[in-house]
Amino acid sequence: MPKIFSYTFTIPAEANDENGHVNNVAYVQWMQDVATMHSDVQGCTRELYRRLNSSWIARSHKIDYLKPAFAGEEIEIQTWVCNLKRASSLRRYCFFNTKDRSVLARAETDWVYVKTDSGRPCKIDAQVSEAFILVPPEEEP
Repeated sequence: MPKIFSYTFTIPAEANDENGHVNNVAYVQWMQDVATMHSDVQGCTRELYRRLNSSWIARSHKIDYLKPAFAGEEIEIQTWVCNLKRASSLRRYCFFNTKDRSVLARAETDWVYVKTDSGRPCKIDAQVSEAFILVPPEEEP
């Protein structure tokens, strides 16, 4: 089980905005997608969350755009969990251009763990918290 999850893909044309580069909304969607992929790989699937009557909701996103990305380029997104508190978790992301390994963006999401039926924050289930290996700052990409 990887503590830093990596996903590589080619940017589709529909990700570009009127300025000719990747729209900021695409980054947020990719952040959610790669977080879900990492969770699935760690065994925390939609089915598990359904059985636990729980889910994650985003409290906040922060993105620092460092270099534009364009349709047709191949990028790699790395994501990892920084901390797990009682009912929340901080997840970080790094977006790379695979051709030259330049960093396109750095981001983070503060996720809140909630009961699905009430939408209220709750203690993170042990099955979930034990599935992730925390990455300390000195090990971040």
